[in-house]
Order: sequence, then structure tokens, then C-alpha cells
Amino acid sequence: MLRNWRDLQSLVYLLVQPALVLWQWQHGLSWPLYSLQLFLTLGIGVIHHNHAHLPMWRSKRLNRLSDIWLSVLQGHPTFVFHVAHNANHHRYHHGPRDVARTYRFGGDSNHLLGYLLHPLQAIGVLYPLFLRWLLRLRRHHPGAWRYCLQQYAAVLLTWSVLAWLDWRLWLLLVLLPQLHGLHWLLATNYLQHAHADGHSRLDFARNFNGALNPLLFNIGLHTAHHLHPRVHWSQLPALHAHYQARLDPRLQAGGLVPYMFKTYLLSLFWPRLRSRTLMRHEEN
Repeated sequence: MLRNWRDLQSLVYLLVQPALVLWQWQHGLSWPLYSLQLFLTLGIGVIHHNHAHLPMWRSKRLNRLSDIWLSVLQGHPTFVFHVAHNANHHRYHHGPRDVARTYRFGGDSNHLLGYLLHPLQAIGVLYPLFLRWLLRLRRHHPGAWRYCLQQYAAVLLTWSVLAWLDWRLWLLLVLLPQLHGLHWLLATNYLQHAHADGHSRLDFARNFNGALNPLLFNIGLHTAHHLHPRVHWSQLPALHAHYQARLDPRLQAGGLVPYMFKTYLLSLFWPRLRSRTLMRHEEN
């Protein structure tokens, strides 16, 4: 009943990650398994992103169950993607009306401090957006509002039970990995858009096409995704090839890890490696 058989990869991530938590809860911390668990928190964030654009299942019931499961695994409700991402980020493509645009916070930047701070800055403007949206939903769509509260309840109930069983293991094996995944989920916006042109019809996003990309569901092919948000992630390489020649070559970043190493670390010592903005207009 999957829409696309390639989402078997998504199901593997959604099952293996909690299995790693359970094994370590019973047998003790294993650094190789913990490292794999931290990586899978990134993949689950991307699965959530993909599921928000194109639900995995043809069954409404299975999609609802997946919403709850993703909420529990991530430690935050899945409805927030619709508010912050679909109805905001994809609507305005990192333009001046995108509430979490990277150049909103301290100017147009792309450096290590900006990368580290962006998740905290984004949360500060996104959570008021969530609350206003929930209030409108309560007035006009009470059934959907209750469904959003169920997602919060699932997270809080899971946290409460696990913390009651062993609060130290809950912190180490559940909460810290969830915070790690949340940081990456929000910081990805900075990686993909900082110093891109938020006023351009094409050059508003940076693209990554390294070895990690297939493991993270082609999320690095970000321009094609923005222009075709309802397309399944497995089709993004073909779409990216269609647009690639029309994009500014400076937005073809290659591998994610080499890009981060050069832009955020080596540039501290060699200024010529610093990122240069492509923004053609000043922020209003």
C-alpha cells in the first residue's frame, strides 16, 4: 500500500532507529550503534519532510499512524511541517516573506556561527507561527485541532513513561538524539539557502550531490524539490539534471561534508574559501 516501493528504505529507518534505542536500553550504550542512531535521526527528519509533501501510504489510516509514529520518534508533532514548511518556506522560496529566511537574522551570512545559531533563531519565529495556526484551527477546524493535540499527547506520554522508567537513559538514548535531529532539521535550511538569492526564481537554493544524498532521500537536490514539491524523492535526480545547467554553478556544492568542512572550518583560516552571497537585492 506504499505509494512508491522506494519508501521501503523509509520503513527500514523508521523501524531500525527505535530498535537501536531498545537494544541499548537493555544492554548498555554502544558507540557504533549510538552513532548509527544519531545518523538515523537525520534520515527520519527527511522522511517526515517527504511524508508532509507526499504521504507515504495510499491509506489515510496508515498515514495517520505514520504521523503519530514520526511524532514519537522525533519528539515533536508532524503537523508543524505543514505550517512552517509547506505553507511558508515552499510558498515563498526563501524570499522576503519566508519567516525563517536565513538573512532575516543578523543579515545575509553563511558561516559557522550563523549555522549553529540558525536553529535557535528559527524556533523563535516559528513557534509563534505554530500557536497562531493552532488557534485558528481550533476556531475553524476543531477536528484537525484535536488531531494536532493527539500528536503532542503521543510525544509527552512517551517521554513521561520512558523518563519514569529511567530518566538517565531517556536523556541519553531518546531526548539527546531527538534534539540532535531537530537541530539538523532546522540547520539544513541554512545549509541549503544561506547566501543563495532569495529573490531569484531559480537560484534560491544550494544543491548537494554527494555520497550521503541517497542515504538521506535525495534531500540535497533542493532546487528540483522546491519547484516540484509533490514529486516523490526518488524522481529528484532526473529533475535536477533538467535544471542543473540553468543554475548558478556556485550553488552546485558537491558533497555535504566537504562543503561544511571548507565553508565553516577552513574558511576561518583561509578567507578566500569564505562563502560569497548571490543576493542581488537588499532585505526590505
